[in-house]
Amino acid sequence: MPSRKQLKSASKTAPQGAERLQKILARAGYGSRRACEEMIAQGRVTVDGRIARLGEKADPTRQEIRVDGALLRKEAEPPTYIALYKPRGVISTVHDPQGRPTVRDYIPLPQRLYPVGRLDADSEGLILMTNDGEITQRLTHPRYRHPRVYRVLVRGIPSAATLRRWERGLRLEDGPARFDEVRIESQEKDRAWLRVSIHEGRKHLVRRTVAALGHPALRLIRVEMGPIGLGNLTPGQWRKLTQGEIRALREAVRRAPEPRRGRRRTSRRRRTKQR
Repeated sequence: MPSRKQLKSASKTAPQGAERLQKILARAGYGSRRACEEMIAQGRVTVDGRIARLGEKADPTRQEIRVDGALLRKEAEPPTYIALYKPRGVISTVHDPQGRPTVRDYIPLPQRLYPVGRLDADSEGLILMTNDGEITQRLTHPRYRHPRVYRVLVRGIPSAATLRRWERGLRLEDGPARFDEVRIESQEKDRAWLRVSIHEGRKHLVRRTVAALGHPALRLIRVEMGPIGLGNLTPGQWRKLTQGEIRALREAVRRAPEPRRGRRRTSRRRRTKQR
């Protein structure tokens, strides 16, 4: 992320009425604000012929903004919302430099669409695809606490104590982890299907959490994301969300609790006074 000094410097050169570049890109359908920040940091965005800086502001009505050399669309495309069953072995991006199949390959629509969150290549199930940057930002950021539900086939039969431990929480190498809810759906011989609810999206979090207590995942399927469910889709199939689902999605985003701000700044001031 840019420093305060960089943001201040970038804002000095911005024309009056300008907005943060990542906000402009997200509104135009280039992904979440976080994804757009990555595009800027990678040097893929130019403003009036020069490479844009992270934290820069611009005015799309008065300045020429390009992404990967293509001129920014003056008008945003109509919002599109797609539910896709991502098969195993497919990458959750719109482009893969190694030439592997991506989620974008399965949707023959002309709109610029981006995945909401990701599933690793070995996992499968629900991926939302949209050009609505604000929805993407709010559904993927853990601070908004939108639930994700998975069916997980694990080796062995977890005990009641293990299920309680997953819900109480345990510590992984990158911090604490816990399931909001976990239960056994079915079991056979030396394996069991679990239904797991979690609101975080750290890399391989579900797989690492079940493995931490001796039950490695053999298969993982995401079946719900926020108010949207996988339904009857099979691997590789997709559908447009219904108007009812879109309303539920927007309502869930609207009602999500806003994060508390200013706590770090307050503590820093206190530490400064104490010194």
